[in-house]
Amino acid sequence: MPNQLAFLMLILWPFVALVLFRRFSPAQALIWTLLAGYLLLPPPPAKFDFPLMPPLNKENIPSLAAFAIVATTLRGQFELLPRSWIVRGLLLVFILSPFATVATNTEPVFFGVAGLPGLRFVEAVALMVQQAILILPFLLGRAILAQPQDQRAILMALMVGGLVYSVPMLIEIRLSPQINTWVYGYFQHYFNQMVRFGGYRPIVFLYHGLWAAFFAMTAFIAALALYKGSHNRNASGYLIAAGYLGVLLFLCKSVGAALYGIVLAPLVLLLGAKTQIRLAALLAVLAVAYPVLKQVDLVPINQMLDQAARFDTERAASLKFRFDNEDILFERAALKPVFGWGSWGRNHILDPATGLITTVTDGRWIITLGVFGWVGFLAEFGLLMSPLLALWSVVRRKGADVQILAGPLSLLLAINIVDLIPNATLTPLTWLIAGSLLGAAETARQGYRAPVQEKLRTVL
Repeated sequence: MPNQLAFLMLILWPFVALVLFRRFSPAQALIWTLLAGYLLLPPPPAKFDFPLMPPLNKENIPSLAAFAIVATTLRGQFELLPRSWIVRGLLLVFILSPFATVATNTEPVFFGVAGLPGLRFVEAVALMVQQAILILPFLLGRAILAQPQDQRAILMALMVGGLVYSVPMLIEIRLSPQINTWVYGYFQHYFNQMVRFGGYRPIVFLYHGLWAAFFAMTAFIAALALYKGSHNRNASGYLIAAGYLGVLLFLCKSVGAALYGIVLAPLVLLLGAKTQIRLAALLAVLAVAYPVLKQVDLVPINQMLDQAARFDTERAASLKFRFDNEDILFERAALKPVFGWGSWGRNHILDPATGLITTVTDGRWIITLGVFGWVGFLAEFGLLMSPLLALWSVVRRKGADVQILAGPLSLLLAINIVDLIPNATLTPLTWLIAGSLLGAAETARQGYRAPVQEKLRTVL
């Protein structure tokens, strides 16, 4: 169980956010309120439960604090809602669709002698509030982090955060993942999942070792992006930081995150921003299309399992387990395809004798599809993908200019969307980057002027 310090940290974080907003610019304060909260606050089950509210924890307390400060002290300085009516429509569906989910799930479900109750109006309110809070970093990032210097500030914060966080990560790699237990009094996941390849995965204060490895990858790519975008004496420092973070990434013992780093590094170093944005948009579209592609057998499952088995039989077995559970849960989701099954585990399969959940949801896509149906899935992933499509529409135009660091950030967002297929690594930082990129696209569109083509005139 979480100790008193864990709850005290959650209580104090809004005051930390207030200090940050008083001492730094709104952009810097927003970035560090969310990033430091994500890295330092205690993970679930440390939370506060209030009626008609989702649990308040490390994921939403920093967002709520930042929003409250911006709304009260910076009111009128920022336009919160996106300019695109399509994105506004997706926002509306994202927040309000849980009401339809609850309205279509008022009946109980049974598995033999085991069962789950129907959903009530109170769940609809809580789910809509949850969605509204979840999207706050997206809205704040779009409003406050749309300028080129803001893209650089995000990458700088990710790199610095990775360098600082590397200290406890290296301690856990050497001694075992114990820091959350030492500081907050509990271990947040299954310890055996932190043991890989004869050593330990770090987790520190995050949800899982996969989250820690993904953050290390993000910091590594951020350092490379800063190196490429720097033409002064600091360039060598960024390169050294990238090398150090690259070693840390491989020490995290996560095959997926390491592969992401290997793929993204040359793309960041060798490609221009416009090409990076085009590639990021393509990756995001393919990831969002994964559920459909898999159902029509266009995802090479057997070949992927064979390749994984050549690398490591244990990883291949884990991958097969994920695919098998995806198939079971997709069949379950197909029974409530439009608005999903709602909360309380109704999207799972229960043991008919014990009532225990027998299925495992790893990927964010199958969680969202099962809970909120295709409507919720398309709203959530449409919002995540919208900045990349908006930037793609900008770079298509002849003579259009785009922020150079928007390219690496686009690749980071795209690879995060890809990672939502096998994992659920959707964090406030994901939404913050997505919002920043949408703001960058809107800024680029506003400043774009089509090249003027003068008509040919005779000399007569």
